[in-house]
Amino acid sequence: MNANQPAPKLLLVIPHLGGGGAERVIALLAQHLDSCRFEVHLVLLLENLPGALAIPKSVMVHQFHASRVRYALWKLLRLIWRERPDIVLSGIAHLNFVVLALRLILPLRTKLIVRQNTMPSLASAVGTRILYRVLYPLAALVICQSKAMADDLARNFWIARRKMAVLANPIKPLRVIEKADAKDGSPPRLLCVSRLSKEKGVDILLRAFVSVKQQFKSAQLTILGSGPEVESLRRLSRRLDLANSVEFAGYSDPEDFYSESTLFVSSSRYEGMPNSLLEAAAAGLPIVATPSSEGVTQLLGASPGTWTAKGVSANELAESLLEALHCLERLPVPSQRFRHSFIAPFEVTTAVRAYEQVLLGAERRGHR
Repeated sequence: MNANQPAPKLLLVIPHLGGGGAERVIALLAQHLDSCRFEVHLVLLLENLPGALAIPKSVMVHQFHASRVRYALWKLLRLIWRERPDIVLSGIAHLNFVVLALRLILPLRTKLIVRQNTMPSLASAVGTRILYRVLYPLAALVICQSKAMADDLARNFWIARRKMAVLANPIKPLRVIEKADAKDGSPPRLLCVSRLSKEKGVDILLRAFVSVKQQFKSAQLTILGSGPEVESLRRLSRRLDLANSVEFAGYSDPEDFYSESTLFVSSSRYEGMPNSLLEAAAAGLPIVATPSSEGVTQLLGASPGTWTAKGVSANELAESLLEALHCLERLPVPSQRFRHSFIAPFEVTTAVRAYEQVLLGAERRGHR
C-alpha cells in the first residue's frame, strides 16, 4: 500500500458480539487487524450477548440495537452510503444473503466479501440453495474455512474458484491448560461448547452419554451454550435419566472449565470449522468429534489426543468416547493434555495476517 494512500475502509458486519463462533471470529479480526493497514468499523445490528470480546478504541463501533436483523437493514444501508467503505465483510450465512441482496443499491466501489461458516450442501433447504446460487456470485470474494468447504461451493453452487479464498479461523490466544490434579478413580468430566440447535447434535451426545455412564457411572457432562433446543434437550436429559449427571451451564467462558475437563466433545451433524473445538484443542484438551464435515475430519486426522467417530450417530459417538476415556485412563494426569500441532495456522497473529493479505488483494483487484 502506498504510504500516501489512505488505509482501505473496512466494515465488519455481524448481528452482535458474544454468542457463537462466527461472532467470535469477526470480533478477533476487529481486535487484531492492523490499524495502519485498515480503517476498521464494526457494525452490530442487535444487542450483544454474554461473552462479548472487548473491542479496541481504534475500531469505530456502530451498534443499531434492533430487535431483529430485518429491522436494522435501513440503518445498515444508510451507514454504508454515508461511510462509503472500500470493503464490507459479512460474517455469518443468513446475514450474507441480506448484504448481497442489497448489492444493486450499494455504492459501486464497495466490494462485498462474505465469510462462509457452514457446509452449505449439508445444511441447506431448497430455498437456501437457490439463495446461494443467485446471491453468492454477487460477492467479490467468498472466504471459506476449509478446502472442503470451497470444493462444496464450487461443486454444488457453481461459485467460481477465483472468487473463493480458504482462510483459517483466528482463535483466541491460549496456553495449554494443565489438567487439575485428580485422585485415582475420579470421574471423567466431558465438556461440550455449542449452540443448542438441531445441527449441533447435542441430542446425539446425550444419547451417547448413556453408554458412557454404563461404564463410567460417575461421569459428568457440562454443556455450555444456549439456543432454540435448550428446553427439549433438558427434557431429553431427564427422560434418559441423566439429570444428575448433565449440567446445562448456559453462556460461560469455556476457559473456566478446561482444567477440570477430561475431554472436549463436538457432536455436530454438520459443521464448518467449529471455533469451540479449535479453542479447546489450543488449550490442550483431548478431542472427540463426529465427522461433521470433511474439513473437521481432515483437520483431526490421526493426531494424538483426537478421536473421530465413524459416523454421526449416538452409537458411533459413544464408541469413540469410550475408546478415548479408556485410553486417557491409562495415562498419568500431565499426559492427558496435548500440544495439537494442527492448531498452528489458526493462531490469531498468523490467521489475521492471512486475512489482511486477502482483504488487501480483494480491495486492489476486486476478485471479479
